[in-house]
Amino acid sequence: MRPTTDELTMDTRNATAASPSVPEDGDESDAVFASAAELFRLLATPMRLKIISALCGHEKNVSQLLTEIDTTQPNMSQHLAALYRAGVLAKRRDATQIYYRIASERAATLCRAVCMQIAVELDGGHEIPAAERLVPLGMTKG
Repeated sequence: MRPTTDELTMDTRNATAASPSVPEDGDESDAVFASAAELFRLLATPMRLKIISALCGHEKNVSQLLTEIDTTQPNMSQHLAALYRAGVLAKRRDATQIYYRIASERAATLCRAVCMQIAVELDGGHEIPAAERLVPLGMTKG
């Protein structure tokens, strides 16, 4: 059986050491860019961003997350596992329930900042110079 993309998710803490795109004797900036690209790849699905957003306030179990996020339990579990393996989430068991919480405040802060900026741009209420935009000009309402 071939591994899924999520099973191949690399722990972002080890991305620079294990990434084939970073030569061992490579420049430090190569390692920085490779680590950033690995984190962005991990966060590049709307479902994972929704999960991080839902957990920003406090820890939740899978059932609680499923009431907030429209997806199936197997899909939710797959995304939670990928975020956990990467060190973005932490978990604890309480009897039969597993509770997830944010383990990487830096990843959560990055998600929050990017999503808030995009929401402002999509709202169209502010005139933002093209050089300062995250969203391509054709995608906004205004």
